[in-house]
Amino acid sequence: MPSNQSKTLGNDDQAFWGMAALSAAENKLPDLPGDQPSWLSLAQAVFNTQYRRWDTSTCGGGLRWQIYTFNNGYNYKNSISNGCFFNIASRLYKYIGNDTYAYWAEKAWDWEHAIGLMSDDYHFYDGTDDTQNCTSINHIQWTYNAGIHMAGAAAMWNATQNDTWRGRVQGVMDGINVFFNNSVMTEVACENNGKCDVDQRSFKAYLSRFIAYTAAVAPWTRDQLNPLIQASAQAAAKQCTGGPNQTSCGLRWTDGGVNDGSFGVGEQMSAMEIIQSLLYTTKPGPVTLDKGGISKSNPNAGDTSTDTPITFNSITTGDRAGASILTILVLVSILVGAWWMVS
Repeated sequence: MPSNQSKTLGNDDQAFWGMAALSAAENKLPDLPGDQPSWLSLAQAVFNTQYRRWDTSTCGGGLRWQIYTFNNGYNYKNSISNGCFFNIASRLYKYIGNDTYAYWAEKAWDWEHAIGLMSDDYHFYDGTDDTQNCTSINHIQWTYNAGIHMAGAAAMWNATQNDTWRGRVQGVMDGINVFFNNSVMTEVACENNGKCDVDQRSFKAYLSRFIAYTAAVAPWTRDQLNPLIQASAQAAAKQCTGGPNQTSCGLRWTDGGVNDGSFGVGEQMSAMEIIQSLLYTTKPGPVTLDKGGISKSNPNAGDTSTDTPITFNSITTGDRAGASILTILVLVSILVGAWWMVS
């Protein structure tokens, strides 16, 4: 990770790039020519850098939200960072078949359940504070957390045909009912109160994408998921009537075709994802390394970390002198101000 991204890039942000690269490999986007890294190796690099960040110093494990200590959220262990890691590990296992990926997928899933980020009935909660050893859970539920975990569980079922994973997929499918009103998707935590921030306006896009992924790799889920895709796609398309050209999509799909007036990248992403999810049956589905895959594997990708360490210049005598002068000036200013107020 380049140093100029250290203030902005969290584990979840990096993982979204990894999931995008993995989608490119799964859908047979040709690798770049020459010595450029393959799509698959980019996803493997994200996995290899992130499993090394698995932090057992608090809460018995888990990934932190932020990578560096100076970023707000470093002490937060959340479902999206761990869920993205689980998703990548699961899909790499499905694509490649290496047991290391399955091990980490199981480990991440089990840790989230043990700590309480995942409930017994497969609801996924936002996160927890590791300064309290993860004993207090923020119970807000977001669509993308459910979608990312459902797709990862579906990938594990596809690779293993295991009844345990089938039960988990079924559990998550049942749990996403909280995000649907008459089969139409809604971001329950913020849509109705108008408090969705820029990121949250895109969250339905990820649940939409991963519902289609789940239906593609676990065909037995289609009877339950197809009605949700169809109703949500129709509702989303019906309200894409905003803006000067009357084609902009709003945030809420549950208003009977009325555009709510909101506009942004997240709104357009979400509508696009649910509408194109209708097409999942027209393609063969995600490939694997031995079944149609063309992207090259590099299991050691990311082993030589490209993260640039944060270093600071050595403190010189001049620095110390300057700091002393500034300290004296501040103290004098305080004393003068106090004298003026008293006088």
